[in-house]
Amino acid sequence: MAQQELLRQIPKMDEVLARPKLSGAASPARVALSAREVLARLRGNILSGECHRLPSLAELDDMILAEIARENTPSLRRVINATGVILHTNLGRAPLAPQAVEAACAVASGYSTLEYDAEQGARGSRHSHVAGLLTRLTGAESALVVNNNAAAVLLMLAALAKGREVIVSRGELVEIGGSFRIPEVMEQSSCTLREVGATNRTRVSDYQKAIHPEKTGALLKAHTSNYKIMGFTQEVSPSELAALGAEHGLPFLYDLGSGSLLPLSPFGVVDEPCVSECISAGADVVCFSGDKLLGGPQAGIIVGKTAYIEKMKSHPLARALRIDKLTLAALEATLRLYLDPELAAAQIPILRMLSASPASLREAAEKFAGLLAPAGEQVCLSEDAGQIGGGSAPTQLLPGTVIAVTPRAVSLTELERRLRSCQPAIIARIAKERLLIDPRTVDNTDFEYIAGRLCAALEREANW
Repeated sequence: MAQQELLRQIPKMDEVLARPKLSGAASPARVALSAREVLARLRGNILSGECHRLPSLAELDDMILAEIARENTPSLRRVINATGVILHTNLGRAPLAPQAVEAACAVASGYSTLEYDAEQGARGSRHSHVAGLLTRLTGAESALVVNNNAAAVLLMLAALAKGREVIVSRGELVEIGGSFRIPEVMEQSSCTLREVGATNRTRVSDYQKAIHPEKTGALLKAHTSNYKIMGFTQEVSPSELAALGAEHGLPFLYDLGSGSLLPLSPFGVVDEPCVSECISAGADVVCFSGDKLLGGPQAGIIVGKTAYIEKMKSHPLARALRIDKLTLAALEATLRLYLDPELAAAQIPILRMLSASPASLREAAEKFAGLLAPAGEQVCLSEDAGQIGGGSAPTQLLPGTVIAVTPRAVSLTELERRLRSCQPAIIARIAKERLLIDPRTVDNTDFEYIAGRLCAALEREANW
């Protein structure tokens, strides 16, 4: 059929909207919006030569209903993390404790005391909601929170060392996700980077030689949380840098990165200092993330000496980088859990996942496998290791038991795709020619759902 003839035969909007199948599918305005989108796309396909046949009215109904469904599906939505990577950056990093979710919802549903002192009946400060908790938990004099740790580093350098040199070891010029690099953030902060030492070995004397009474503004240490240099290495300890800074009247700034409020060695995690240790070692200012090892919402937390924190609070960037009320509510609730370390370990999801024993993971995997009996020999238990993720403790593996799936009727990539297409999507990983589901990062309440979807996805003729 000729192109112009096809265009003339496209139904009118009134005719489309009068179709019984579309009645009640959504509000009239939403149906009309989706219908316009479908008809416009149809015209475009005809004009481009991609469409040579006009769909029937029944087919058009289905196309519009599919468009309504697509528009009603949130882009940001819940998924099930079955990868075994606890702090999966692509999947939103730390899931929140129930108390944090409840606190954010309570603040979201109405007005709040964000910047209001109810006792005094006067303007308050948003920083006051968590400052006391942070100083109590870390031993620092004062605290400030911004929207993420990259912002914290930017503010820290801009407020405390603008126009001056900041000395940092070559082995600590870190890059994190999104190509955020220490040298670039220094440039944005109007500081000058002064590299010292070698990539693998830096000594106190390297810092000492680089200090200039008129040019140097600060000493910076960046915790290499997302990589490790091993072998013939040497680095300057926080206590040594604190002493050197005090000797020369320079602030010692510590970008801790992931940050933890509890020692993680009981969970088998090494080389991740907790914040209070850094403060005890003499760091003047420490900054770290809220949504990594702390297990809260995305935030950049800054703790340290009052004089430095006050400088940052009064800097113009502080307003541009400030934390919002929902994040603040979730962070406050998370921090309150840390007042009781045992409660924190039980209620904060990432701590619970970190502390899960191999025996408990084996038990969970066996329970899960029992739900997968219809899959037969395609499913077995296997010993494997998860990871912390999120740029934290990269060499640390977390041993446990996983569900290993070797599909017979479909390919691994097709099986993985089918699971991703579920609502909610199931995100697994492929390793050694098998699809692995790690119970460490799966909530027990999701086992039955995953089992049902997985058994269906293993069928060759399944409609996906």
